[in-house]
Amino acid sequence: MSETDLIQSAQRTIALEIAAVQALEERINGEFVAACEKILSCSGRVVVSGMGKSGHIGKKIAATLASTGTPAFFVHPGEASHGDLGMITRDDVFLCISNSGNSPEMVAILPWIKRMGIPVVAMTGKSNSPLAEAADVILDIAVATEACPLDLAPTSSTTVTLVLGDALALALLEARGFTAEDFAYSHPGGTLGRRLLLHVADVMHDGETVPIVTTTTPVLEALGEMSRKGFGITTVVDATGELVGVFTDGDLRRCLDRDIEVKNASIEQVMSRGGRTITPQALAAEAFNLMETHKITALVVTDNNKPVGILHMHDMLQAGLV
Repeated sequence: MSETDLIQSAQRTIALEIAAVQALEERINGEFVAACEKILSCSGRVVVSGMGKSGHIGKKIAATLASTGTPAFFVHPGEASHGDLGMITRDDVFLCISNSGNSPEMVAILPWIKRMGIPVVAMTGKSNSPLAEAADVILDIAVATEACPLDLAPTSSTTVTLVLGDALALALLEARGFTAEDFAYSHPGGTLGRRLLLHVADVMHDGETVPIVTTTTPVLEALGEMSRKGFGITTVVDATGELVGVFTDGDLRRCLDRDIEVKNASIEQVMSRGGRTITPQALAAEAFNLMETHKITALVVTDNNKPVGILHMHDMLQAGLV
């Protein structure tokens, strides 16, 4: 095949799958609503099952449901009849995927599912199949033709099934009022989870590692404190321990530019008053945004205006927030 032939083949596949998905949109009707209501009224889990390519799509649908507020898991129909049916309870909903509606492994377990009184939601392309006849709700995944030029490999049909699974999961998400915070709780290892769950207190340096000097400290001693703690900054407090300013590497450069005799100066004469601060309870993502906005690499953490921690941009990198 020439390069042109390869490109045209890909474009034909994409066009056929887009057409299949557009046809699906027109079939979203009362049956889709009924499927949502069955699942929303279910006190157990959504058990997703399918053979072959339908099984692969089913695993993704189960994962999407589980991560968007609908407890779900995948059961292989071949394993189900060899013990895995014990994973399914009467409180569950059985979401069964088969384009033909006639997969032998699936048909074999349907009588047990029905005997248990478990509602069956079928995703099938055949409304007169054994699966459709056993289902309480039928979601139509029929396609005019597979994108495969041989019309054999499940391509358009699996795309339609995947899209319908996403539509189902996200309709349920909205119906449950599932929030970004809810999503984060099931994704603590991801960047989104860290941004929504990680607090300043989780990543800041505290205790003896916090650089602190008083307003009467000579600049040379303050530089020593900065070198020992290694953040390029020291907090400056008054006699009551409250923060009155900070002294940074940048302040030192400005002192030298202005020919200030640092050997004889006190830190109060050269520090930057005030400065950006944040509380330990704030989200680490807020701290990161503050540091980015004001182009600073270290941030003082205060509690009742007393320095209790230091946050450095390196901490954000290590925490995976960047």
